[in-house]
Amino acid sequence: MADGNRPADGAPPDPDALLAEGYHRRLGMGESAFRQLAEYLERREYEGRPYWHVSDYRRGIERGTVLIEGTVVRGFPKVPRTLVLETGVPEGFPDHDAVAVEEKLNGYNVRVARIVGDGDDGDDGDDGDVLAFTRSGLICPFTTRVLERLVDLEPLFDAFPDAMVCGEMIGPENPYTAHEYADVDSLAFRAFDWRDRESGDPLPVRERRERYERFDVPQTRLFGIYDVAESGRSPTTDGSEREDRGDSPKGEPTAADEVRRIIERLDERGREGVVMKSLDGREQLKYTTSAANVGDLAYAFSLPFDYGQAFMFRRLIREAFQSVEWNESDEEARERAHDLGEAILISMRDTIETVAEGESVGERHTVRASPEAVDALLEHLRGQGLRIEVESDEREDGDRVVTFCKRTQSTNDKTRNYLEGQVVRE
Repeated sequence: MADGNRPADGAPPDPDALLAEGYHRRLGMGESAFRQLAEYLERREYEGRPYWHVSDYRRGIERGTVLIEGTVVRGFPKVPRTLVLETGVPEGFPDHDAVAVEEKLNGYNVRVARIVGDGDDGDDGDDGDVLAFTRSGLICPFTTRVLERLVDLEPLFDAFPDAMVCGEMIGPENPYTAHEYADVDSLAFRAFDWRDRESGDPLPVRERRERYERFDVPQTRLFGIYDVAESGRSPTTDGSEREDRGDSPKGEPTAADEVRRIIERLDERGREGVVMKSLDGREQLKYTTSAANVGDLAYAFSLPFDYGQAFMFRRLIREAFQSVEWNESDEEARERAHDLGEAILISMRDTIETVAEGESVGERHTVRASPEAVDALLEHLRGQGLRIEVESDEREDGDRVVTFCKRTQSTNDKTRNYLEGQVVRE
C-alpha cells in the first residue's frame, strides 16, 4: 500500500492499554475521565503505525487530538468569530491592551510534529518522523510528503523537538481547498502558530514570529499590533493593569478601526480575512471579508444538497451584520444583495444544467507531486469512503499532475431525480 492510513478496524479501544501508556497524564485527565474519552477515540493506521484520534470535541479535549506511540499531539483550538468589530474586539479581548492582526488564508489547516517511535531515544540516529495532521487528527500522507520539498522543518525540530508547527496549505493545486494566490503557483505552506505538541500552549506572537524567521519558515502576514481600547491603558476586571504593548503612542485608531481598513483592502483583492491574537497568543478572534463569504456561498450552492443549511445561513448572517456596521447606503446594500443573489442562483443554475446534460458535479482539484505522493493521496481519500474520479493524469518534469473529482452523491442524485419529475412534498 502506498499510504497505509487505514480506518478503524472495528475493535473498541482498550482503555487499560492506553492508560498504561500514560496518555491520561499527558492530557491532564484522571483515569475515570480518560476512560469516558476513550469511548470516542477512533483508531487508524499509518504505514503500520497505529494511532487514535479525537474526531470531535470531547470533555474539553480539542478536536483532532492524536495519541500515537506514547506521544500526544494536541488538536488546534476553535477560533471564535465576531460579527461586529466595534463591540466584538473589546469583548473578545477583555483583559488585553493590544492585539496582533495577521492574515487569515484560504486553504487547509495542518499541524506538523516530529514523532519518535516507542523505545526510540534517538541514540541510533533516528530522530523520528515529521508527520502532518489534518484538522480532525488524520495523518495526511500527501501533506506529509509534499511538505518535505516546500519547507525544511528538520532544523526547527532538532532545536525544538516538542514543537507543533501550525499552518495553512494554500494554492491552486490543492487537494482540499483550492484558492488562487498571486505568489503561489502550485502549493505552499504558511505558518500561523507555534504550540507545544503535548500541552497545546502557544508561543507569544513576537517570539513565534522571530523563531519562524530564524528557521526560514514562511509565515502569514502580520499587519500590525493595535490598541484594543480607544485611549490609554484601562484596568482589568480585578483592578490589575493590562499588559504593556510596548510600542505606539496613545490615541491611535483602535484595533476595530484598523481591522475594518484591512478588511476593505483584502476584500478588493478577494482575500479571506484576518485573525486577531492577544500578544501572549492565547486569545484569538477571526473576521472574514465579504468576498470570502460570497465565494463560500457560491461554492456551497453549486453543491446545494451536500452542504448543510447552517453553513449557508451563517455566511448570510455575516453579510447582514457587516452591511449594518459598515453603515451602507441603500444603493450599497442592494449591490451587496445582488452579489449574494448571483452567487446563490447562478451556481445552482449551472449545477442543474450540468446534471441535465448527463454530466456529474463534484469538488474538482488538481495536485502536483511525486507519483508516490499522488498515489498516497488518492488511496487516502478513497479510504475515507470518497468516490474519486480521475479526469486527467499527466507527467511534467518528473511530477505527476492529476485532476480529480470528489463526486458529491447527494447533489447528483437529488438534482437528477427532480429533473425526472420527482415530487417535492413540503
